[in-house]
Amino acid sequence: MDYLENKTFDEIQVGDTASLSRTLTEKDIQVFAIMSGDINPAHVDIEYAQSEMFHKIIGHGMWGGALISTVLGTQLPGPGTIYVGQTIRFKKPVAIGDTLTVTVTAIEKKPEKNRVIFSCECRNQKDEVVMEGQAEVIAPSKKIRRPKAILPEITLRRPYSLFKPYLAKAKELGSLRAGVIYPVHETIIAAINHAQQAGLIEPILIGPRSRIKEVAERAKVDVSQYEILDVEHSLAAINKTINMAREGKVEILIRGGAHREDLLRAMQKVDKGLLTDHTMSHAVVLDVPTYHKALILTDSLINIDPSLDVKRHITQNAIDFALALGITEPKVAILAGTDMVNSAMRSTIDAAALCKMAERKQIHGGILDGPLTFDNVISVEVAKAKGIASPVIGEADILVVPNVETGNIVAEQLEYLAESRNAGLVLGGRVPVLMSHIQDIYLSTVSCALAILNTHQEHEYHKKGSL
Repeated sequence: MDYLENKTFDEIQVGDTASLSRTLTEKDIQVFAIMSGDINPAHVDIEYAQSEMFHKIIGHGMWGGALISTVLGTQLPGPGTIYVGQTIRFKKPVAIGDTLTVTVTAIEKKPEKNRVIFSCECRNQKDEVVMEGQAEVIAPSKKIRRPKAILPEITLRRPYSLFKPYLAKAKELGSLRAGVIYPVHETIIAAINHAQQAGLIEPILIGPRSRIKEVAERAKVDVSQYEILDVEHSLAAINKTINMAREGKVEILIRGGAHREDLLRAMQKVDKGLLTDHTMSHAVVLDVPTYHKALILTDSLINIDPSLDVKRHITQNAIDFALALGITEPKVAILAGTDMVNSAMRSTIDAAALCKMAERKQIHGGILDGPLTFDNVISVEVAKAKGIASPVIGEADILVVPNVETGNIVAEQLEYLAESRNAGLVLGGRVPVLMSHIQDIYLSTVSCALAILNTHQEHEYHKKGSL
């Protein structure tokens, strides 16, 4: 175990010195800005900083000052020291990558109050003085020896939502007529109202009129502006809404308060549901704070144990969806339990077959690789250590999972352990369907935006096909 041990006033001699070295990183600057609130653009705005006198991001001056305090508080005199005063003169800027060596030297002792004056100097890796000054402290009178504290690790996360561009683009494209199935809960009504006010949907509420009005009143939402189709129960609401989608009267379905299994069964009925020549699948867009871009995960809802041909459709649906979100040539990771093809593990064989299908243009528009394990997909370092090279590694846009169980587990782990925010919809049907239970109003609105982008992409595709 490492210890901190001080020097008492009596032990300190004029001329005693202590020092430490630190290299300034971008993370240091960000943490210091968060801690201090100092968001001077010279420190945190690269565009502004490049136009100023130093032409680059520079560190906070008091980051170096904090290093002086570190030496005084942990080395000389060390634990028990009381800071009384400090003068600092900043002589040169400190940039990311610069290494500072901070040295304090005892230059005067004042016995009447146990005070010591230290000269303080910071030099960079070029041996240039970047800071200098003097510190006055009250030195400890008793010996102190304490174990060094073990500090928590700091992880910085992206401060903005990846969903904002989707919302903005969807608003430009215009709203969709939305059939809202059995909206008999306050959160559902609030979420529908939020999406409508955002200019994304024109809702038609389908369910028992009296209950809808009752929950709307509790939610403090005026539903008099919305069309309400009065039906008795959730199954009737499901059938009514699906018929409206088949007749082109609504362009998006929102599950609302209907049971998911009931809606899925109705959607998959031949000649009565939402089936097309595509296979329906669910795609969820993940905004994971520790990942640098949006991730599409599929299928985590509909196809419980998909065959190879169904996986081909799932993969193509996800690629087309990614293109609708503006992702050019999306990179697709076919997940499995191992990175090697194993005849005893069907997911690895299917993954390899999907990649061969992409080579033969049976799947188009994306770059596929698999089988790949989750750690290799996300971490370049892990993949490199295993000798795996792929354009998908560290850059995946789409994760195709072997089955619904795996998809659910991955999505929920990322949501509850990595603070991912998730929005998604059912693809491949006559209209997109929002299937998730509405808990987060904002994410429900994002899902509406995703539906608009996907619908627009499909319309553009059909236009080109008809030319």
